[in-house]
Amino acid sequence: MINRITPLPDILVSRYRNWKSTSYANSEGHFKNLASLGQNPSSMIISCCDSRVHATSIFGADAGEFFIHRNIANLVPIYSPDGENHGTSAAIEYAVKELKIQHLIVLGHTDCGGIKTGYSLHSNNLNPDYEFINKWLSILLPAFNNIVKDVSQEEQLEKFEEESIKNSVINLFSFPYVKKAVEDKSLSIHGLIHNIATGGIKFLNPITEDFENL
Repeated sequence: MINRITPLPDILVSRYRNWKSTSYANSEGHFKNLASLGQNPSSMIISCCDSRVHATSIFGADAGEFFIHRNIANLVPIYSPDGENHGTSAAIEYAVKELKIQHLIVLGHTDCGGIKTGYSLHSNNLNPDYEFINKWLSILLPAFNNIVKDVSQEEQLEKFEEESIKNSVINLFSFPYVKKAVEDKSLSIHGLIHNIATGGIKFLNPITEDFENL
């Protein structure tokens, strides 16, 4: 099967070479330190796969500052050590147990395709063409059940995005080592929503349990 793959397209080769001769060259010492000393990020970000979300750029971060995990709709599943493959859970476990991160951020965003698909799914519009997405988005069911249905679809989707972040934060506490780290005050949990159009960020206020502008 390997003989079926192809070389990188010229545009990506050109962009890589430009990065190597500029950004890398200007920070070569930093990259060599990362290679020799290893990574020691203070924070983990769980963000969406959406290409419009540039998680590290939002915080002006350099290489090595954030441990990043991306998935469809930036979801966190419930802790379930059943012996199956769990990419998101494995990333959380590594970040907390091995990297001993201090901050864990669930970063959502506006106009999320995963949220829209989840909304359609839980509105009984199952897409039979999806082999993995329908099952993955079933994580959103508790969030869907929490949204008010007698408002416009646009308002429902906005609320659904917020509820999805809350649901992921709640699910994080089902991981025993996450819960313990929070109780020991060695880890803090944060829920954020990034507005792609305006660049704004809303954060989940733990007192009001609602989202407010940062």
